[in-house]
Amino acid sequence: MPESRGGVGALDLLRPKWQMARHRLRTHEQGDLRRTLVVGALGFGFWSVAFFVSLRLLRYFRSAEDIGTLLAAKLLALILLSFVSILLLSNTIGALSSFFLARDLDQLAASPVTPAALFRARLAETALHSSWMVVLLLVPVIAAYGVAYDGGVGFVPYALAVMLPYLLIPAALGSSFTLLLVNVFPARRTRDLLSVITALAVAGLVLVFRAARPEQLARPEGFANFMQFVAALDTPSSPWMPSEWAATGIVKFLSGKAAWQPLLQLWALAAALSVAGHFAYTRGWRRAYSMAQEGANRQRHQKPARGWFDRTLLVLGPVRRELVLKELRVFSRDSTQWSQLVLLAVLLVVYVANVRYLPLNGPGVSTLLRNIVPFLNLALAGFVLASIAARFVFPSVSLEGRALWLLRSSPLPMRDLLWAKFWVGAVPLFTLALVLVGATNLLLGVLPFVHVVSLLAIAALVFPLTAMALGFGTFYPRFDSENAAQIPTSFGGLLFMLSAVGTIGLVAYLAGRPAARWIVASHFGWDRSALDLLWPFAVALTICVTLTVLPLSLARQRLERLERA
Repeated sequence: MPESRGGVGALDLLRPKWQMARHRLRTHEQGDLRRTLVVGALGFGFWSVAFFVSLRLLRYFRSAEDIGTLLAAKLLALILLSFVSILLLSNTIGALSSFFLARDLDQLAASPVTPAALFRARLAETALHSSWMVVLLLVPVIAAYGVAYDGGVGFVPYALAVMLPYLLIPAALGSSFTLLLVNVFPARRTRDLLSVITALAVAGLVLVFRAARPEQLARPEGFANFMQFVAALDTPSSPWMPSEWAATGIVKFLSGKAAWQPLLQLWALAAALSVAGHFAYTRGWRRAYSMAQEGANRQRHQKPARGWFDRTLLVLGPVRRELVLKELRVFSRDSTQWSQLVLLAVLLVVYVANVRYLPLNGPGVSTLLRNIVPFLNLALAGFVLASIAARFVFPSVSLEGRALWLLRSSPLPMRDLLWAKFWVGAVPLFTLALVLVGATNLLLGVLPFVHVVSLLAIAALVFPLTAMALGFGTFYPRFDSENAAQIPTSFGGLLFMLSAVGTIGLVAYLAGRPAARWIVASHFGWDRSALDLLWPFAVALTICVTLTVLPLSLARQRLERLERA
């Protein structure tokens, strides 16, 4: 359908969003100065660390004259393959929201906006929203390649020319795939289906990547001969993937070879997919959008059945019991929430399995080192728990959304609401913490004393992490968010993660240092004092109790002020 002269174009659709972003920056310029400085400092710190770590690794590769370039090319191909998989999944989900579930589509469908203009505008919007995180992660890595291999000034425009189609291809492919799915399933069911597919696909990708054991590429002795090792490096992992073309183009350019063919392949594929998507949306968007609205109006209201779990919660009392059930039902009905548990389970399995490959049982490994590593594992496990709390506990208050006024107008104490949210988050995290640390300790073969101390420490950490996630989520709510996964990326989520990392590091230090001294004293037959163990543990316990009670108290006061307001 061609656009009429003087009609609404893609730029006209994008201009209001750009103006809203500028207005938001201007209005919050003074009040959010500290927030901007904190985020900017953290971003610069991350870029610096990622750049210098990548640069050091690449210079080490370059020092190996025979295989260094092959190792660098293989590494870049693996990185870009991982990111293109993530981009394809995120663009598919983003396109569903942009093209069929956005709030302004009702007005746009009734306006003189053509599907062609809508496609171009929403394609750009989808690509931008789904790609910015990947761009932030790739910039320091690509820059390190340019510096390590003396790419010069000309490398910058070439890298940009490669990255643009690399980002556009998954956006166009994901948008077309979304149109196909919506023509088969209602949009709401498509979102649920995509959530499950995303979790399973990412989980499969992680398992395949782990099964390949890429660390073997750094150990040539695992191959029968040197030529076999070189052949494994020189063979493309996925010759028909745009990630392989992008990696090949960058490596060829840095090696001084002709790099125009991979660039042409990328742009040709990006143009073909964009044209195909443009044609498909021009012919089929209105029909698909109509089907999405029909699917949205079909609601099934079924009275939930009372099962044994419901009856078990009778001991909590009627109010708290119903609040706990409400939290569980909200979670179970949102497939974008519970489907991520599949991915989480796979990542945890990979994490635990990797512990087996730690070289802690060979010659020259001391007893002290073998029993100190569990406390480093304690810190890593604590970070995993904090990440899960940020994803599932932090958005808890925000997910009440506009229904929060019902809670405000009811005689329900805010204490009971927070109590339910706290325990619904703390109990699963507590179970996960014990399983995670217990399993890794068994694989590490640590002393019983270290095993008990690390279990007690991780169990104590669960409660302040849950309380802090709930507290920061209450002080920095986002009631208008349409996606629960976007809520933890706010400034409040950043503050929570910084506070959580500090708490985890402090508790791990207070638990690990006296335990290390006890192990050393036992090994050398020195005198051991129980006081040297008790006072750090007492301090750690005091910190955990304080950071549990204080955030919950402040969160309750915050909700009560919102109630009065």
